Amino acid sequence: QVQLVESEGGLVPAGGSLRLSCAASGRSLRFNIMGWYRQAPGRGRELVATITRGGSTNYADSVKGRFNISRDSAKNTVNLLMNSLNSEDTAVYYCYANALSTNYWGQGTQVTVSS
Repeated sequence: QVQLVESEGGLVPAGGSLRLSCAASGRSLRFNIMGWYRQAPGRGRELVATITRGGSTNYADSVKGRFNISRDSAKNTVNLLMNSLNSEDTAVYYCYANALSTNYWGQGTQVTVSS
């Protein structure tokens, strides 16, 4: 059994920064891809950023230049540094990991940006 545990989100003023962390525990797996998705009220879940074991990254256009994803493959952790936050970034953020063609999800953490 694999569990992805995210750090707490929070309430952040517009223009502020927040760092999310996620750690995988349980069965030891080599995750091919780790990353973050988010879901805003009334919207579907969307990709925020992903990173491969080799360090290749992929960002949603809406966060490029503002967010930075990193991972420690040895520790099975992934981090998301979010800068210049705006109200459009308000959402529940989910940690994601893929291994052996199986997707794993965290429980989600709320990020609210106040204007």
